[in-house]
Amino acid sequence: MSRASLGSGFGIDELPRIVLGSGSYLYDSTGKRYVDGSGGPAVFCLGHGHPEVNAAIARQFNEIAYAYRYLFTSSALERLTETLLRLCNGGFRDIVYSGSGSEAVESALKVALQHFAARGLPNKRRFIARERSWHGDTLGALSISGFAARRRAFEGSLMDVSFVSPANSYRMPEGVTSDTLVSHLAAELEQRILLLGPESVAAFVFEPIVGAAGGVVPAPAGYARAVQAVCRKYDVLLIADEVMCGAGRSGTWRALEFDAMTPDIMAIAKGLAGGYIPLAATLISASVSDPIFSEHGAFMTGHTFTGHTAACAAGLAVQQIIERDRLLERVRIAGGAFQDAIRDSLSRFEQVGDVRGRGMFIGIELVGDRLSKRPMPPARGISFDIGRRAFAGGLVCYPCTGNVDGASGDTLIIAPPYNATDAELEEILVKLTRAIDAALSSTA
Repeated sequence: MSRASLGSGFGIDELPRIVLGSGSYLYDSTGKRYVDGSGGPAVFCLGHGHPEVNAAIARQFNEIAYAYRYLFTSSALERLTETLLRLCNGGFRDIVYSGSGSEAVESALKVALQHFAARGLPNKRRFIARERSWHGDTLGALSISGFAARRRAFEGSLMDVSFVSPANSYRMPEGVTSDTLVSHLAAELEQRILLLGPESVAAFVFEPIVGAAGGVVPAPAGYARAVQAVCRKYDVLLIADEVMCGAGRSGTWRALEFDAMTPDIMAIAKGLAGGYIPLAATLISASVSDPIFSEHGAFMTGHTFTGHTAACAAGLAVQQIIERDRLLERVRIAGGAFQDAIRDSLSRFEQVGDVRGRGMFIGIELVGDRLSKRPMPPARGISFDIGRRAFAGGLVCYPCTGNVDGASGDTLIIAPPYNATDAELEEILVKLTRAIDAALSSTA
């Protein structure tokens, strides 16, 4: 075993050595089996060791692993690009590939700034984001993340970003009702743009379904369209971070399909290549791209491994399997039933305040009691306690903290592979319920 880094976020002190992955299961060097109830950090959309994905990667390796993107194109890159643009129903025209969600978000920020520079509006440099959000570990992505614990060590070196309220119907601002939440949040964004000066604001960045920072928090119906209208009014770009919630995780290929709208720029990653090879992408609309290509000739963002050939082959194989096997339908139907089953199984625990999500992206919020929604003391570390007990019992889930105010608030994320069987989902539920019961019964 090896020591876990503090940044692992799962509260596991000693990491077992992994030796095998097969479908929804992982096996360590002692032979212990784990069911992957969260797809790691919501990555493994097809599980582990899918033979068709492995074969596609092997074929690409046998031809060429990678040729520098800025000297060569490739069939894998071209076919993946064509597939992604089609899956987005024509909402985007250009794609910049990278290796992680953080890089994809970083590219989104750079493209937004380059867009306004190309239009002769160099003062539009500011970003607005939301509290209780997470956009990545690079300095730019971290700057727009409202995740206090992960920012603290880097304060003073981050960009000056303005934050507005979370879009959380379970924890609404004081005096706001479910009927007025969307209008309240849209008005807050508009007031913030006016306070900063529309001439200085480049983009508003948000997660359609907040992942690690909130414990799977879908924005309320109508929110995305409302903030889009505000942004258009003041010539502010709208950037959607679908790194965790997109690529089919919520039951539609784009999470924002649920809202019937398309942002100006979108970042995707985790489910794109399903964890087989690191791959991410930033998708850009024609209205954003046109001034850039007219003035500069190309996007000024990219990396050595942009458009990595074998990674694109992996992503293409993953997306082809998802389409062929109609897995988005599976995510919607089985995911909805699975969420209901989780809610029913955990209803006996007074400390389970909310079960929410969409598709195979489910969040569980733990509280002191349901009526007050009071969070448990941070020192109790209940989410990590449950995560450790689940792991010991052969279940991988994703514990998170700080979703209420940056310090308090405990959640668990469940995000199994899209092709997990009914029996595997039942196993996840049984082991999850057992771990929660054990942790809540303990005074530790």
